[in-house]
Amino acid sequence: MIDAQPDILNRMKKLLFILVLVTVCTKMANCQTLLYSDNFKNGLTNWITESESDSLKCSVENNILDIIAHKGFTLWYRNILEGDLKITFDALVVSENGKYDRVSDLNCFWMANDPENPDDFFARSKWRNGVFGKYYSLTMYYVGYGGNSNTTTRFRRYNGDYQSFLNKTMRPDIIKEYTDTAHLIKPNCWNRIEIIAVQNKVKYIFNNELLFDYNDLQPYKKGYFGIRTTTNHLKIRNFQVIKTK
Repeated sequence: MIDAQPDILNRMKKLLFILVLVTVCTKMANCQTLLYSDNFKNGLTNWITESESDSLKCSVENNILDIIAHKGFTLWYRNILEGDLKITFDALVVSENGKYDRVSDLNCFWMANDPENPDDFFARSKWRNGVFGKYYSLTMYYVGYGGNSNTTTRFRRYNGDYQSFLNKTMRPDIIKEYTDTAHLIKPNCWNRIEIIAVQNKVKYIFNNELLFDYNDLQPYKKGYFGIRTTTNHLKIRNFQVIKTK
């Protein structure tokens, strides 16, 4: 006779594993709450623009925001973000022989604050006006994906020391950098970007690949999120902010 007990035990172990996995996944899902989302149905109602050029063009079609930036441009989400959270959105850099179809600078800021105006982040919005150097006046995290004409992808932590930048042309240290083509912009392709801020951890995930994983001893826990580019044609969709605890 064939002893069926080992087979029964193996099946029971597999069933128990599946039950535990389902329980864990359910608990993880329950720990996440959607705070904000935007499909751009109402245009830029939820956003503040800072643009070097008056010729900026933003339009929406099929819940996709289309941005044609003639010069430096930052698009800030108007709600302040705080605590442990995840920011997600899809982005595409257009290259179809348009005048501003420059494959470069799929960038973003997050947890941004203005030390000069701690209670009114947008008080100096017109002063910043999309000019990149003036953003050194802010405290925040920054990823420049495909910056410098699509030759670098960098992560920095800004400390708001604008005077040092003015006087010595000093910039915050590059925490990590990629220069290989696998980590630069591929035009006309949708990309999924996830930014995670949980306690002291800051993570940036691009198409399911963890590119930057930073342990900040003095983390920025509250601030604004912005999409940043310069002389470019971008498409954005599916913006969400999720509370992770």
